[in-house]
Amino acid sequence: MTPEELTQMRDQTRQKKSDCKHCVNVCTAAGCLSLRSDQLKDAIDKAVHHAGRQDEVTVKSVGCMGLCSGGPLVSVESGDDEVMYHDVKPEDAGELVQSLDTEPVKRLQCPSDMPFFTQQTKIVLENSGKIDPELLEDYIANDGYAALTKALTEMSPEDVIKEVQTSGLRGRGGGGYPTGLKWSTVAKSPGQKKYVICNADEGDPGAFMDRSVLESDPHRVLEGMALAAYAVGADAGYIYVRAEYPLAIARLKRAIRQAERAGLLGAHIGGSTFRFMIELRLGAGAFVCGEETALIASVEGKRGQPRPRPPYPAQRGLWGCPTLINNVETFANIAPIVRNGGDWFASIGTEKAKGTKVFALAGKINNTGLIEVPMGISLREIVENIGGGVPDGKQFKAVQTGGPSGGCIPIDHLDMPVEYDTLKQLGSIMGSGGMIIMDETSNMVDVARYFMEFCMSESCGKCVPCRVGTWQMHELLTKIIAGEAAPKDLDLLKELCEVVQNTSLCGLGMTSPNPVLSTLRYFEHEYLERLNTNGHGATAEAASTEGA
Repeated sequence: MTPEELTQMRDQTRQKKSDCKHCVNVCTAAGCLSLRSDQLKDAIDKAVHHAGRQDEVTVKSVGCMGLCSGGPLVSVESGDDEVMYHDVKPEDAGELVQSLDTEPVKRLQCPSDMPFFTQQTKIVLENSGKIDPELLEDYIANDGYAALTKALTEMSPEDVIKEVQTSGLRGRGGGGYPTGLKWSTVAKSPGQKKYVICNADEGDPGAFMDRSVLESDPHRVLEGMALAAYAVGADAGYIYVRAEYPLAIARLKRAIRQAERAGLLGAHIGGSTFRFMIELRLGAGAFVCGEETALIASVEGKRGQPRPRPPYPAQRGLWGCPTLINNVETFANIAPIVRNGGDWFASIGTEKAKGTKVFALAGKINNTGLIEVPMGISLREIVENIGGGVPDGKQFKAVQTGGPSGGCIPIDHLDMPVEYDTLKQLGSIMGSGGMIIMDETSNMVDVARYFMEFCMSESCGKCVPCRVGTWQMHELLTKIIAGEAAPKDLDLLKELCEVVQNTSLCGLGMTSPNPVLSTLRYFEHEYLERLNTNGHGATAEAASTEGA
């Protein structure tokens, strides 16, 4: 597809949409599908046909609209006006269609000033809930592949890297490494063959950011990967996605076929000399394969285990070739950066954390779902305003960020900004974007043991500190919860945390003590309350004093 053909398709699709009086968008991402949204769409289609309004009403399957707790979600676009509905059932279809030219259905309508929607800034999710993820022309109508066309016709590979560097984008997979620096390293690495890999092996409990992006806007990730390949000199790429995401896989496969047929992937992309092919690799659910060297081993058909670094994948990665690895959200930011310029992206966020971040809100929170907010927003604004606070009149206790590698942040620090360095100071990490809210009923020792059990079972077993250390820490936490531990066991737990942190081979082991250390830091009294001090010559109060 040439730039002229791309422009023609974009204009035709936009005109077709503007000719339609009403567009009814039904969320068919995994969350709403589990609530029969496919049946809801069919019911609305039938109601439109029954009313004889096929020419003026379009019913469309779209991706995630964010408010998963209110699913199934439906939005109705009528010109510049939009009405959002929640908890819509197939039996509501007739009433919804009848209301298109009258008043909205009040009992189903989301408030127009609902902070969940009004206080977000969407870059990665700008198309989610707006386009049909299975229609290439829908993506193109929303400036899809415009950035790739711009890069191939107006920019050199060095220009693309410069824009990414100017943007200040940092890796959204958890490490926060400067994306432009990683790209430039791969570009400078010698070698005739280079690869680009998208890490879609999202394994954190409570996290569903990458899955939602792949289900809702797969072409955005493909375009980001193609831009990366052009920038670093790669001609082949892989998306490593876990097999537990069947809908994301199906939509990715369809998107790849569509892009290849349109000449937007493959040979002579956009009529240029640039070629880039993408294949899928399905992961079997091993959490450790989210670590880039373990992921590479798995793509190569080997057991997914990390290896020592250096050499880094940027120098020696897939099959010994220089390899660029970024996660889904990182690639999803690339096309907007190239389209709008690095300075535009850098104007959002904070001095050290640019742009926006996608989070999955889960746990004891009223508005569970997917959000995208500027870096630097406070935890309080996320929890109390966008998230709608804690349900059932309970009190907020802690928020866990960063998945099993993260930490638990108490109410005293809710006003701290969400950015890489601040979260690290609090004993947590940004991670890939999981955010689990806990209320007063949660016991933090139980929380620590839950995440330690996860890390213990997901350890690949290659290095002793992680394989044995996580098991020992889990045993100690179990002993504390059972009321069978003495103060010396708490000291041993702290010592084990330090050893595992400093001697593990990869990030899984290095960060596995974080939930324990953060709960000890802010909720040590809950540990002390469970210690058995009988016959040990000390009381819980004395142990606390000695620890201070």
